[in-house]
Amino acid sequence: MRRRVVLVFCVAALTVWTVTADAKELSITTIKEEPYVMSKGSDLEGYCIDLVSELSKKLGFKYKLHLVKDNRYGAMDSSGTWSGMIGEIVRGEADLAVAPLTITAVREQFVDMTTPFMQTGIGFILRKDLTSEDSAFSLLSPFSTDTWVGILIAFLLTGLCIFLVGRISPTEWAEPDSEEHNFTLLHSFWYITGALALQGAGPHPKALSGRVVGAIWWLFAIMLLACYFANFNSMLHSNNKHISIQTFEDLANQDLIDYGTVEGGSTSVFFKNSNNPVYRRIYQNMERKKSYVTNMKEGLRRTQEGNFAFIGEAVSLDLVVARFCELTRSQEVIGMRAYSIAAALGSPLVKNLTVAILQLSESGELSYLRDKWWASSCEGDASDDTSDALQLRDLRGLFLVLGLGLAVGLLLALLELLSRARNQAKDSKKSCCSVLTSELNRRFGSRGESSEQDASDKNKA
Repeated sequence: MRRRVVLVFCVAALTVWTVTADAKELSITTIKEEPYVMSKGSDLEGYCIDLVSELSKKLGFKYKLHLVKDNRYGAMDSSGTWSGMIGEIVRGEADLAVAPLTITAVREQFVDMTTPFMQTGIGFILRKDLTSEDSAFSLLSPFSTDTWVGILIAFLLTGLCIFLVGRISPTEWAEPDSEEHNFTLLHSFWYITGALALQGAGPHPKALSGRVVGAIWWLFAIMLLACYFANFNSMLHSNNKHISIQTFEDLANQDLIDYGTVEGGSTSVFFKNSNNPVYRRIYQNMERKKSYVTNMKEGLRRTQEGNFAFIGEAVSLDLVVARFCELTRSQEVIGMRAYSIAAALGSPLVKNLTVAILQLSESGELSYLRDKWWASSCEGDASDDTSDALQLRDLRGLFLVLGLGLAVGLLLALLELLSRARNQAKDSKKSCCSVLTSELNRRFGSRGESSEQDASDKNKA
């Protein structure tokens, strides 16, 4: 008997819901905030738009969306009047408010809210160069990783080039069969290392080709050291590099960077009502400096300009970080809260919407919508642009000059050897190519083969 009564009650409730939903078109208020609600031509799209669509399919109601007039979520002033979407619900101007609307104790007293469709907390975003920690490798910070790799490659190529010039040039090594070669591979690298330390490491090149390579490397080394020390000095005297902001306590303990949140929002209320001394100091600082922003878009703009940290709800900040790669979100998340749909007090819609949201969560539909609208796609350049380290492209002119100098040095060494081979060919009445090949064999280790060839030539003569 009791089961029949319950069943009849449920059927009656469902009938009331169906009649209510069919009787009128629901008026739904929302607010423009990426990616929850965005404009697409004359229509709207986003996470909340898809959520309302899924709920309407499950519950079978018709609806009409409109944007809140004052572009606010909802806050109560000193006279007890509500603004924003909550105000429209209280005054009966809308049936539902579907947006990233945070559940708070004050709002629960004036409207009914469904079970949350998304969980979040409070974090802050700022530029990546303001979150840098002191590193044991700070001596390498004046140059980027790509620049250091380029310098290493330039060092290896220059050492190899001096070694080749010393072998090829007749002025450097006149008689390979009897003279000892001064510019071994080890000495070549030692020579250019001395240039990096602004100290000469003899013996020095005698040929024009070797001197060209040596002069170009010395020029490269001096300019490189000048850039390194200039940038290193700039980093040491940079105010931003003396702070490292990772947590809310770091934010509260410094005065170089301003921070703020949306004025009148649930985040500002959290700091206002908190008993935590750190959070109280943050609130007092925002009140003293009046560093509030009117909306999240303004907070993002000020953060991108630098020397500002925007405090907001982590799930919204994650989207910003996914779109703008020069920004980063704090790892610390405080004041866990949730987003919910608001309706008028005593509304029969709340229970059915709660069940529908739970069904969407259990089926994975809410996770799918989250992945769909929070996909990462950086706009603009990556985080390297925010770094003070010199990039490889900043020194490309210096590397280009070095490359040209090495090419000219090798070319001059080959011309010197070719000139000597030509003179020897005239004296011995041999072809220039055979003499040049013989010289190269003598200079690069094939002395035995060269001696046998000379002996054979003499026997034939």
